Amino acid sequence: MNTVQPIRDLEKVAAMKEVLMNQHERNYFLFVLGINTGLRISDLLKLKVGDVRNKNHIVITEQKTGKLKRFKINNDLKRHITDFTVKKEEAEYLFKSRRGNGRIHRVQAWKILSAAAQEVGLDEIGTHTLRKTFGYHFYQKYKDVAVLQQIFNHSSPSVTMRYIGINQDIIDEAVDGFSL
Repeated sequence: MNTVQPIRDLEKVAAMKEVLMNQHERNYFLFVLGINTGLRISDLLKLKVGDVRNKNHIVITEQKTGKLKRFKINNDLKRHITDFTVKKEEAEYLFKSRRGNGRIHRVQAWKILSAAAQEVGLDEIGTHTLRKTFGYHFYQKYKDVAVLQQIFNHSSPSVTMRYIGINQDIIDEAVDGFSL
């Protein structure tokens, strides 16, 4: 069984953005919101325009845990939100299906991300890739596993490190330098 991985290479992140923008603005925004918030796909897909437009925080009750989650929307993300929601109604789903007024679902999100990943030469990609990519790059920037553990609501730092693929990086690096 393949484990879903974060996108570690920032050039691949940029390539994914480009491919997704060429597909559809919605697909690009799903990727951008996902990699910049670390929210689970189930929580992202339920968001409506009014949940994010002109807000300083995304406030949700996590579907998986039932816990209240409050995530800061930084200025860069605010610009993306403003651009994406400019002609949308408050009650509209952010990630609306092209058929009807419903939203896309996990399987459709997976298909969108999978097709883009294939185009840029990535494998081991899934809907959790967005959350893991956020975590991986957050950790690379701040090296603060405790804050990341809080953001993800994980039970321990080791769970967080394993989740974002840092443990695998350490193992890979150690094996690369080992030879008998």
